[in-house]
Amino acid sequence: MKKFLHIDLLLLIPVVILVSVSLVTLLSLNIDFFRNQLISLIIAVTAFIFFSQVDIAFIKHFTGPIYVVSIVLLLITFAIGIESHGAVRWINIFGAQLQFSEILKPFLSFVFASFLAERQNESVKSFLLSFLFILPIFFLIYLQPDLGNAMLYFIVALFALVIDGYPFRWFGLLFLPILLLMPIIWTKLHTYQRARILTFLNPQADPLGVSYNSIQALIAVGSGSFLGKGLSEGTQSGLQFLPERQTDFIFATIAEGLGFVGGFIIIGALLFLCYRIFRIFNTTSDRFIKIFAACTFGFFLIPAFVNIGMNLGIMPIVGVTLPFVSFGGSSLLSNFIFLGLLSAMISKEKHKNVLEIR
Repeated sequence: MKKFLHIDLLLLIPVVILVSVSLVTLLSLNIDFFRNQLISLIIAVTAFIFFSQVDIAFIKHFTGPIYVVSIVLLLITFAIGIESHGAVRWINIFGAQLQFSEILKPFLSFVFASFLAERQNESVKSFLLSFLFILPIFFLIYLQPDLGNAMLYFIVALFALVIDGYPFRWFGLLFLPILLLMPIIWTKLHTYQRARILTFLNPQADPLGVSYNSIQALIAVGSGSFLGKGLSEGTQSGLQFLPERQTDFIFATIAEGLGFVGGFIIIGALLFLCYRIFRIFNTTSDRFIKIFAACTFGFFLIPAFVNIGMNLGIMPIVGVTLPFVSFGGSSLLSNFIFLGLLSAMISKEKHKNVLEIR
């Protein structure tokens, strides 16, 4: 029971707000969305409680096997995965669809943090090994294809390396060849991926085709005005003009139903959650916890910014969820595991500090 007292309650308050708004919104759209998300929430909270009590030092002994199993699970997805919208990202297990690229985020962040923390200095060798660590993950997720999540892994890894103190000039030298190869990389993108980028640059180019999603999201957000139309009264979401209204474009659904106020609540809760994670990062002296907190911060803030940005027309449309808000059990489970592991680390450090004082 004493361990629970070490859980940062201010870390959970914004999550409760986000999950509550999500469930009410999903209920207004479809009872099945609500029911499935509620079941996912119960599983995710159970996972949070479990991982908030684990022995972090014990798990560190298994970072190698965790990494190997992660690679295997991503490979298995190609063999027995379910195809949806031209992508193979999900596996059906006992009727539940699991997306391993989502679920593995906290575990790979744990392994990556442990890997970096074990390096005695920021050498060129450690820098290059860090990229060798992330490249298999990046390519396996990209080939699903899931460019959004692949880029998210890569960017968070870069963010962690910057936080860990690697010189900026090394990143410049690394990205120079990538910049030179951009014309070739462009040709290797899938047709729909190139279309999404071009649509972002010119939203009115194909209003009934690739630009349709972006335009409908903007209409939904704008029509919500200050207080919104009411969650069950929105025309774009209610009449399903707005595609993926429960996942990629749930922010537009909320903005239409609850207006500027609803959008402000979502953004405010997300920012406060990220602030609390930053506080953990800023106050700890443990390098491993710092890196894991930085990864958690990145995996929450970046998709939130991109998701809300694409709902507002200021970012290209990519398949990233809005943390704790978008419909989807894998994403919800992943986010709660992040918080569970972070809470376990806080508890361990506080216990360590108490022992040192005594």
